[in-house]
Order: sequence, then structure tokens, then C-alpha cells
Amino acid sequence: MKHLNKILVAVLMVMGMSSHAQDSNNPWAISIGVNVVDTKASAGGGHNFLDSHFSQPFAVNENWNVHPSVLYLGVSKYVGDNFSFGLQGSVNKIVKYVSFAPTVVGHDSRGYVVKNPGDLMYYGVDATIKYSFKSLIESKRIDPDLHLGGGYTFFGTKSYGTINPGVGLTFWATENIGLALEITYKNSFGERNSTPTTPNEPSYFQHTAGITFQFGGKDTDGDGIYDKDDACPTVAGLKQFKGCPDTDKDGIIDSLDECPNDFGLAALNGCPDKDGDGVADKDDACPDVAGLAALKGCPDADGDGVADKDDKCPAVSGPKENAGCPWPDTDGDGVLDKDDKCPDVKGTVANHGCPEVTSEVMDNVNIEAKNIYFNSGKSTFKTSDVPVRLDAIALIIKKYSSAKFSIEGHTDSDGSEKFNQKLSEDRAAAVVNYLVKSGIESSRLTSAGYGESKPIDTNKTKAGKAKNRRTEVKLIK
Repeated sequence: MKHLNKILVAVLMVMGMSSHAQDSNNPWAISIGVNVVDTKASAGGGHNFLDSHFSQPFAVNENWNVHPSVLYLGVSKYVGDNFSFGLQGSVNKIVKYVSFAPTVVGHDSRGYVVKNPGDLMYYGVDATIKYSFKSLIESKRIDPDLHLGGGYTFFGTKSYGTINPGVGLTFWATENIGLALEITYKNSFGERNSTPTTPNEPSYFQHTAGITFQFGGKDTDGDGIYDKDDACPTVAGLKQFKGCPDTDKDGIIDSLDECPNDFGLAALNGCPDKDGDGVADKDDACPDVAGLAALKGCPDADGDGVADKDDKCPAVSGPKENAGCPWPDTDGDGVLDKDDKCPDVKGTVANHGCPEVTSEVMDNVNIEAKNIYFNSGKSTFKTSDVPVRLDAIALIIKKYSSAKFSIEGHTDSDGSEKFNQKLSEDRAAAVVNYLVKSGIESSRLTSAGYGESKPIDTNKTKAGKAKNRRTEVKLIK
């Protein structure tokens, strides 16, 4: 018994160290079942070592100690890299003890005798390291293993330590429940009893068969995927997505799916595209008709960069600034109305769409202007045909709506210079006033008087003075 305490302390230390090595699903397992003790292995005899120790391994009726009420109980913990560590206790009754006694009455043909040593109670306490081949053979049901351990055995009042190599095989009916079979050779190192029919530190085989229950795996969201392997441990999901959900079943997990409730395309991050134009419906301003990505999924029939839904001329290319319609040129002068300062009158490009005032036009204006006569010494018009002349001037000026003109007044040298200056200014202003009343914008007209300072003929003759008393119209450039 003194060795038992040491073994138990060592076992507890190993369990304590391994408690931090959990890295697999269901790290804990409990096993319960029946066990068989076969003492043939230490009987001796035989032709050689193997024959002596390992012959007749399944002589059930002859050598096996089985009792309907006996059992074994084991608990183990996964410690990583396919290894697990466990403790096992077993109880049996020894009613068949095998020894090699060819001189004793009742021996068999090979010299072995099976005796009842007195219904000895058997107790075994063992610690085992097991290596599972389940992951190596990539099986979910078949789980072969090798194990090695040590323990302490009690035969009646006798007790001793053993070293225990063995093999096992578990058939997993479910992920958590399996049928476990094991064969363990328990080798003792004590001296053999001089009385061969009495157990004293024998080596023996122990066979076990039982049910194993695995547990301890945590599955917070209940989706069948343990938290340690679950990429989304708090929300139920699918195994193919490591436990993450795919609500719309489009093959894209919800956390990466921009449209998690609508079946969509991987290329569009899980969003649908009804019109197949490569623009997700959620971003498509025209989701029912194929269009261009640059126009948020809307079509552009005339290719002018304006979506048909916003294009007032969808069949004719035009600028965006004019709602997709081409700019008009009402007067057909090659200058678009938007740039044409005279959109209703045909002009020239050089003059911004307005007609140019030529020298011929100005000659015609001034022919009329020279025939405007005033009452002597006054700024009032003299003859009845003057308005006709003025109307003719107004008609010409109106044709050139963008042009500006200066009306200039001149006198002869009769009278004082001051008087003549004032008279010329008033007469020029009178012409301007008449033209404004005729519909010419005042902003297009200016007036200036030059008195007697710019004669075009001599003031010494009556004819010369008549030419100097004049009104002229000048084009302002």
C-alpha cells in the first residue's frame, strides 16, 4: 500500500498539468463496462517466451475471470496532439488462476493447471496515456489506439505495481457515444510464489468492453459546431461556413454579405442584380433595365453621358448642361443660341452670332443722318421729312442689336464757340432721344457735340457752312 499513495499523487499531478492543454472538442470522457482478468501470461511453461506468455489469449472458459456484477470505471481528458490521459479503476473476482504444473494432478496436455485460489477479490487502479489514430486514418467512426501506463493491483491481501502496455478500438455510434474495447498486458516485477497455484505478483491480461461518453465541448449557439471551431460562436450557422450563418443561402456568410436577406452574387458581395448589368440592385437607379455602372445602372441610348431617365432627348446626343439635348441655332448662323448674342438674327462667328456692321451700312446710316435739319440756332427738327430719315436710321440700327453707336453733332462757325458747342450737344441728344423712343435701347446709344471744332468744309462760303452743319453716326467698337 505504501506504493499506492505515491502512484495516486503522481497521477493527480499529471492531471493537474494537463488541465491546461485542452484544445479539442469534448475533451472529457467517461467509460464504464465489464473487465476480464486472464492470469495465463505469468504461468510459465511453453516452448519460448512468446508461447509462455501469450499463448491461449482467448481461452474464455478455461482462463478468463468474469463476474456478471463486476465492472470498470474510467475517466480521461484530451491533452493535445491525439494524446489523452486517464485514470481507471476495476473490480473483479479471481476464481481461475493458471499455473504451469505438469506434475500436479489435473494438469492439461501442455502441463497447465487452473485452480480457484479462494475467490480472491481483485482491484486495479491504473493511469494511462493513450494515443488515438482516429485523425490519422481520417475516420469519424473507427478509433484505434495504443496506450501505456502504470498501476497498482490488489489480489486479496497482496498488492504490487505494474506497467501496462495495450491496444484499444472504439466504435463511435455518435460523436459523443462509443463502444470501447481494450486489451492491456499488465506486467509485474515481483518474485513468483514458490507455490505455483497461489497468486503472488502475477503478470496478466485485462480485457475491457464498455461504453464511452465524451463531453465538455461548448456550443453556445447550438448549431452543432463547438465554439473553438465556430467562427460565429454566438449565432447559429452552417458547418461549411465554420458555424457562420448564410440567411439568404447564396453561399456568402452574413458578416460578409452586403445584402444578407436577399440571394445575390459573390461578385457583388452577396447582393442581387435583376437586370444583370453588374450593378447591385441596392446601388442601381434603374434596377429593372440594364445600364452602365458610370450612370448607376441606367441606360444611355444616345451615348451622350446622360441617363435616358434624365435625358430630354434620349435618341439624340446632347450635352448634360442642356439635359441631353443638342444646343439649338435658331438663326442658323453656326453660333449656338447659348453663345449667340443675336440668336434670332443671322450673324457671324467672329461677331458672336450677330451681324457685322459694315462700312457700307454706316455709309447708308450717315446719308440719312446728313439730311436731318434743325431750326436755326435750335435743337428742334426743321423739315417734315426728318422723322422719315430718323426712322430709317432706327430701322438699320435695330438690325444690329449688339452694336453700339455714337451720335455726333457739328455746327458752322457762326455765333460764339460756346454757343455752338452747346447747340451741337443738344442736337445730338435730340437725335438720341428720338431713336430711343423708336425702340433702340438707350445703352446702345451715346451722344457728343463738337461745336465748330471739326469742320469738313470752309466756313467762308454758304455751301461750306451747310456741310459743316451736320449730324454723324459712328460705330463704337
